[in-house]
Amino acid sequence: MTLCRTSREARIPRGLFVLLLLVSTLAQGCHGKDDSSSDDNTGAVPTEIQLPPLKLEDGTSHLLLTWIDKKGDFHVVQKIGDVPAQGRAAVRVVETNREDGTGRLVYVANLTKKRGDGTYPVKTMSRAQWDEKGASRRKERLEALAPSASASPPSSAAPSAGSTAPGQPGRVAILYGASWCKPCQDAQRYLEQRGVKVIHKDIESDAVARREMQRKLAANHLRTGEIPIIDIGGHILVGFSANAID
Repeated sequence: MTLCRTSREARIPRGLFVLLLLVSTLAQGCHGKDDSSSDDNTGAVPTEIQLPPLKLEDGTSHLLLTWIDKKGDFHVVQKIGDVPAQGRAAVRVVETNREDGTGRLVYVANLTKKRGDGTYPVKTMSRAQWDEKGASRRKERLEALAPSASASPPSSAAPSAGSTAPGQPGRVAILYGASWCKPCQDAQRYLEQRGVKVIHKDIESDAVARREMQRKLAANHLRTGEIPIIDIGGHILVGFSANAID
């Protein structure tokens, strides 16, 4: 590379060569600065792949808000006021009438404080980083329980499939299906038995719901002609599977 560059330089007038060298140096400096830009210790992705700005305030509608409890379990509510204090520091935000934030990148808000204009701070985070928040808390809980797990009484066992899970109020699932679809009915029944509020959207009679379902499938790189499609806190399930829901 050095020999080739030197050969080219010999054929370029000195003044023009100096100008080209200066432009090349400046260009390299800008590129290096862009590569290093990121949110400092926030876990946000680099600015060049940020989601569009999201204005979030107390009156914002069409929301699905996912918060994480101390055990690492995810809970979904539809109003900012329904997020408890323990989960307000990091809340995933989905506006159900827009596609942004439903794919590889998600919106995460801090509901513990407001800006001067009444909006809440919202940043971009990858889906993997968001999922890791819950996973790390579950890992910490399991590690803390490990020494005493064998001494736990039978009454502390997890509820069996089909029973209502205690202490899990406020969970919401969006089910895309049709009135004639038995697996859709079974899925809705199973979710409700687990204490989950189901928002059923009929994709045959509601074109908006059908397009919304298709956008979510595309954002998650899924292609299917089957129903139900179930959205639980941004996690998309195809078909009815009790194990997958659990």
